[in-house]
Amino acid sequence: MPRFAAARLTGLLLSLVAASSPISADQQPDQQWPHHGNNQAETRYAQASQINTETIGQLGLAWHFRFDRPRGVEATPIMVGDTLYVSGPWGLVYALDARTGELRWQHDPQVEPGKGAVSCCDVVNRGVAVADGKVFVGTLDGRLQALDATSGALLWETLTVDPQQPYTITGAPRVANGLVMIGNGGAEFGVRGYISAYDSASGVPKWRFYTVPGNPNDPADGAVSDTPLAQLASPTWQGQWWTLGGGGTVWDSMAFDPESGLFYFGVGNGSPHDRDLRSPGGGDNLFLSSIIAVRADTGEYVWHYQTTPGDSWDYTATQHMILTELTLNGVERKVLLQAPKNGFFYVLDRLTGELLSADNYVPTSWASHIDSASGRPVEVPGARYPESQPALVTPSQIGGHNWQPMALNPQTGLVYIPAQQSTAFMQKATDTTVRPGRWNTGVQDHPMPTSAEAIKQAKSGFKGFLLAWDPVTQQERWRVEHPGPWNGGVLTTGGSLVFQGVGGGGLHAYDARDGKPLWQSDTWLDILGGPISYVLDGEQYIAAAAGFGSSMHLTASLLLPRRGMSVPGGVFVWKLGGRQSMPAIPERPEAPPLPAVQASPTQLQSGAQLFTRYCMVCHGAGAVAGGGIPDLRYSPYLQSDELFRLPLLEGTLQQRGMPSFADTLNGEDVSSIRRYIIDSAGNTLGN
Repeated sequence: MPRFAAARLTGLLLSLVAASSPISADQQPDQQWPHHGNNQAETRYAQASQINTETIGQLGLAWHFRFDRPRGVEATPIMVGDTLYVSGPWGLVYALDARTGELRWQHDPQVEPGKGAVSCCDVVNRGVAVADGKVFVGTLDGRLQALDATSGALLWETLTVDPQQPYTITGAPRVANGLVMIGNGGAEFGVRGYISAYDSASGVPKWRFYTVPGNPNDPADGAVSDTPLAQLASPTWQGQWWTLGGGGTVWDSMAFDPESGLFYFGVGNGSPHDRDLRSPGGGDNLFLSSIIAVRADTGEYVWHYQTTPGDSWDYTATQHMILTELTLNGVERKVLLQAPKNGFFYVLDRLTGELLSADNYVPTSWASHIDSASGRPVEVPGARYPESQPALVTPSQIGGHNWQPMALNPQTGLVYIPAQQSTAFMQKATDTTVRPGRWNTGVQDHPMPTSAEAIKQAKSGFKGFLLAWDPVTQQERWRVEHPGPWNGGVLTTGGSLVFQGVGGGGLHAYDARDGKPLWQSDTWLDILGGPISYVLDGEQYIAAAAGFGSSMHLTASLLLPRRGMSVPGGVFVWKLGGRQSMPAIPERPEAPPLPAVQASPTQLQSGAQLFTRYCMVCHGAGAVAGGGIPDLRYSPYLQSDELFRLPLLEGTLQQRGMPSFADTLNGEDVSSIRRYIIDSAGNTLGN
């Protein structure tokens, strides 16, 4: 009998036993969630089975904790001992009693509010790491902090970036062999990517690996990446890429194999996105959009695999990776699994980087397939958006799978992917002027249309779904369609369950074997990071961080209009027999009267372009905010040009995180933006 068939049969028998024999408290050993993905292989599988396909109907809210700051929430909680550690907006850390939700301590890293202006996709934080009595967190302004796990006291702090450059940290650190690893973000703003390792006891730097080469006329970095950059990466670049940053930030996705001592990390997109601008003359541009394996202790390069050579589509390889073993052609292989943004699911030998298989898990218009001999995608002509010609690209820049983590269940042998089908036009920018501290992608902005018919049409091009994928056969087993274009991270358990947060609010549970919907809890706040499971005193709990904000509301807020107010997120925890009431949904405020405005189609288009370039990153596509930040359609500053210019040109709201744009916008630009917001409000308010 094949190994996975036997595993599925065993899992079925276990679930039947669980269903026929109620599990008492003393039969459930306590279980923690000590790592970002529960284990260092990042499988996001919890073996607890007290909550299963038969008992799921008894699941109810046990407790709820509200953060004291609004904005985006993307964290996966960590549970160690009897304490739940979770990060919120701006990198605040909360330590909560895992039984009751009582706050034990809170830490505020005191990030300057203006730093939010150079954060790609809101002031989020994807979580902390916990090891050796310490809690490690990366701050939005590039610091790595170690906190006492009992008291929250700051033990040490290390600045990991050049503070003069637009670097940010939104990802969760990882701990391996006494080292803390952390990367950074900022490729859209023009930085050079790298990952660093620090001594977990002291914060002393141990090694750094740059992912793209620097200026060849400068001395070598003196980093562990010097040799692979010189021998492998530099020959794949053309022109003067270093003047534009290069990109390649390591903003998410890491895993560690204690047996081999290898540490894996995914590398992001180029800076700018358009390769013709970034590297005139072409080239693969290593190590952009690559998976890299290094020795955890030293950072020494071992292998790499590039998922998207010469990336021009923002197809990062920073999506969640899973380490496991698969039987392929009768041989058990140690593998690494990834479903990056480019739409192909990869199975790699995790010791050598050899491509074992790859197939598209969503439609892909940019490449027909992955050549098994070379490991390279076979590109479709015209996909690289030729000069002055837009190309319709699938997946779009949000990818077939974004940062939300997937999960692997050893009982079913399936990987559960928060996937999405999306299509968008890409075109070379008509204005490629580099603006320091602003988005510099080299791709033309396409403002979201705001008419009812256009919104309806846009919705048809975006579809989110939970996808059960067989990594051995590279085939879909089942899928569950979602009503919206975005969905959250995944947890799978020994109770034959798959839990997933769904964009639009709520946690849902499905049968891991066939995708049958079994349960849902409507939190009204989005659960985008991964849910977790833990067991205390014989009781199994399911926990998730929830909130408005994040990149979901930059791409989908117009398609799923929300309340025009700032709403803090928090933590929701469920258990069997939980009887806590769900917090009430705040009423949507009444829209204020809109001022009269006259604008030509040309003026509205100009305002739409400016808004998309400078404002959408915080205030949402079409000026429809997602609830974590102020919705400009409700702003009192809209009432006159004079008022509207105060925050944009005079910086009156800088202490609230709203920067001045006086260095890039003039009075007429600001008036154009205001006219566009008023026009959008007239089309979209009340939806």
